[in-house]
Amino acid sequence: MSIGKREYARRRARLIAGLPQGSLAVVPAAREQLRSRDTYFPFRQDSDFLYLTGFAEPEALLVLVPDRAQGRELLFCRERNADKELWDGPRLGPERAAEQCGLCDAFPISDLDDILPGLLEGRTRVYYTFGRYPQLDRRLQRYLHTIGQAPGSVGVPELVDLDRQLHDLRLIKSAQEVRLMQSAAEITAEAHCRAMRRCCAGLYEFQLEAEILHTFVGAGARQPAYPTIVGGGTNALVMHYCSNNAVLKNGDLVLVDAGCEHRGYTADVTRTYPVNGRFSGEQKALYEIVLAGQAAAIDKVRLGAHWDHPHMASVEVITRGLVDLGLLRGDVSGLIEAGAYRRFYMHRTGHWLGMDVHDVGDYRVHGQWRQLEPGMVMTVEPGIYIAADDDQVPERYRGIGIRVEDDVALMKSGPLVLSSAAPKTVAEIEYTMRQGAVQEELW
Repeated sequence: MSIGKREYARRRARLIAGLPQGSLAVVPAAREQLRSRDTYFPFRQDSDFLYLTGFAEPEALLVLVPDRAQGRELLFCRERNADKELWDGPRLGPERAAEQCGLCDAFPISDLDDILPGLLEGRTRVYYTFGRYPQLDRRLQRYLHTIGQAPGSVGVPELVDLDRQLHDLRLIKSAQEVRLMQSAAEITAEAHCRAMRRCCAGLYEFQLEAEILHTFVGAGARQPAYPTIVGGGTNALVMHYCSNNAVLKNGDLVLVDAGCEHRGYTADVTRTYPVNGRFSGEQKALYEIVLAGQAAAIDKVRLGAHWDHPHMASVEVITRGLVDLGLLRGDVSGLIEAGAYRRFYMHRTGHWLGMDVHDVGDYRVHGQWRQLEPGMVMTVEPGIYIAADDDQVPERYRGIGIRVEDDVALMKSGPLVLSSAAPKTVAEIEYTMRQGAVQEELW
């Protein structure tokens, strides 16, 4: 299952339709990134470029020219090179790349200096995202300066950020995209199940991480969407903890935030569970509040709602739950208005999800919260975090960090939880962990 050539063509056509006549758009591929000396990180294509082309090689550039008679879509990429391919693997080359991507034409990237300046001449606007690839920024500025200095020049084209037009397109997922994200979420859910089954006191956090990565790679999702978080005990209180080098202790909770990337699309799922397989009374009480807050938030992922509705639904449930436990004191609405809950719940309830784990798309439009539409995919991830040194809280609650996160697609019929296969209720988690313990005994 993957995105088809026709869908890539539709994406480019929609972007071109939003560009004015006399303009031109430049979309670069990612560059290979040096890791150390002559060793490079695994290559990951730029999401904008991948969204428009499906082309997975570095050293490439897409140029879109709305009113060009000879062809509106041009790709620049590496030529075939037997010596290079012997060491680094096959290249498509311009002709095969144009055919595979369904593009009008393709040229060697080495011809960019000869072709792109001519395409820029006479243009009134150039759509391009500056600051992402400095070397190309300087190259493009040099082209534009030369055009502006040429005899008879009508001036330098206006530079316009491409992000707004392109990212609004990326925000609304197609049916094919939702299916790919469903696959990524299912692989991720199985990874969380494996980690639950293998979890026990005495393991290092990185050993639980290894169980997650084992499932990802075994399913063909060779790269995690982001560094895996395995935070046992008070490490769960660090939002982006990723050292993963502590020992998991009996009686503690462990927070596991992990998601794979599958065919260019990401998952982002968090589960929190007891290292020994049984929630204590205090852990269960807090966990049930977070779970209820998440359920309330997911219920607000509806047509006509706006971005802030799920967050405020979770805030109300969590604040009320903290009052019921005596961790907050006062009127619920007053505590929410004063932001008192932020002492225990300091982040928002979610973010856009797609080709990037924190995907593109504005949360506000013209100063107002964005209205939710079919095809939007988001995380829903409330939490409660109680500092280990918070002496205003009974000691039995201190040092507990809990987050529950799922991936939710908004369909015409309502919210679809893509990651629902990952155990989430107290009963489901404890059952899954017991099954793991039984298997270990049999082994």
